[in-house]
Amino acid sequence: MERREFLKMGIIAGAAVAASGMSVLAEASYTEFTLSECRKLTPQQMAENSGAVMESWKYIQAQAAGIKNPGLRKAVQDIIANPAPRLMNAVSGRKKEVYKELEKNGWLEGVSYDTFLPENGSAKQANQPFYAAPGSGYSSHHCYPGGLATHTALNVEMSLALYDNYKKIYGFDLDRDVVVAAQILHDLHKPWVFQWQKDGSSRNENKLAGTGEHHVLGVAESIVRGLPAEVCVAQACAHNHPGFSKDEEGPVRWLKAASIIADVDPVKYGLLAADGKTLPLQRSMEAFVTHLGDHDWILTVPAAKWLIPAMEEIAMQDYGMSKADLKSAKFYAFRNAVFSQATIMALYHLMQKDGKEALRKQVHAIVKA
Repeated sequence: MERREFLKMGIIAGAAVAASGMSVLAEASYTEFTLSECRKLTPQQMAENSGAVMESWKYIQAQAAGIKNPGLRKAVQDIIANPAPRLMNAVSGRKKEVYKELEKNGWLEGVSYDTFLPENGSAKQANQPFYAAPGSGYSSHHCYPGGLATHTALNVEMSLALYDNYKKIYGFDLDRDVVVAAQILHDLHKPWVFQWQKDGSSRNENKLAGTGEHHVLGVAESIVRGLPAEVCVAQACAHNHPGFSKDEEGPVRWLKAASIIADVDPVKYGLLAADGKTLPLQRSMEAFVTHLGDHDWILTVPAAKWLIPAMEEIAMQDYGMSKADLKSAKFYAFRNAVFSQATIMALYHLMQKDGKEALRKQVHAIVKA
C-alpha cells in the first residue's frame, strides 16, 4: 500500500470494525517507517502526512466556509489559517498593567511576569499551523501532531448533532453560525500555548484565571479580532456552563480576564450582564451546546493515560529503548509518529477490544521494529 493510501485509512479505521472482530486499522497492510525516519519528521510533517489529521482539517475548513454570516465566516477562516496572537498588539505597551490586574484578582497564582504569556508570540504569524498543534498537554488528550484538528473536528460534529437533534425533537433552530464558530475557535490558541519543543514534547501550560491559559487567551483573541459577543460568550462556556451560579462563575471569570487582556469593557462589549455578575440574560442555548460539544476529553484523557504506558512498554521491548529513552527525543518522535497517523483513540479502541498484542502489531505496521 502506498504511504498516502495508508495514511488516509486513519480516520476511517478508528471507528470501523471488521466482521471477524478485528478493527480495520489492525488488519490493514501499511508502509513501514523506521525510527530514524521518525526522528527526521517535524511535527508539521507528521500532521501533513496523516490521513486522519488532514481529513479532520478539511472538515473544519468546510464547516468554517459554511458559516452564513460573511463577516463571521471571514474572521473564523482568517484565525484558523493563521492563529497568530494578535492580542499581543492589545497588550503592547501595557503588559505590566495587564499582569498586575490579573494578579490582583488572584488569576496568576504561581505565574511570573516573564512567563504569563507564552513565548514566541508574534501578532503577524503563528508559530505553527492550526492543524499541526497537539490537542492538549503532552500527557493529556490528543497529545500528538494534529491532535488539535482531530479534537476540534469531533467537537464540531458533536455540537452539530445537538443542533440537529434540538430541531428534530424540540422544533426550533439554534444559531448555527454561533455554534460552529464557537466550537471551531474554542481552542484557537493551542498552537501558541502548546508549542513543540526540540525534544518532540510540547510546552507546559500555565494556569490563567483558574483554567488552562489557552482558554482565556483564545477568548481574548476572539475579542481582539472583533468577533460577536455571542460567539465569545459561547466560546468561554466550552470549559463550563452557566446553568448554576457556581458553574457560571467560571465563564464570567474567564470573560473578565480576557477583557483585561483585550482592553475592553466586558459589559459594554456584551460579554456580561449589566451588573457584571452573570452572562448576558437570557443565557444563550448556544453557549450550553458549545460546552456539551467539548466533552470528548472525558474519554480521550484517560485513553491517553492508559495508552502511553503501553507504548512505552512496546518501545522498550521491541525497539530497544531504555527507560531513560522514554523521556527523550527518541521516544517522543516514535510516539508522535504513531499517534499522529493512527490517533490515540483508534489505538486505544484496538487495545481495549483486541488486547495489547493487537496494539503491538499495529505499532509494528507503522514503525518497523
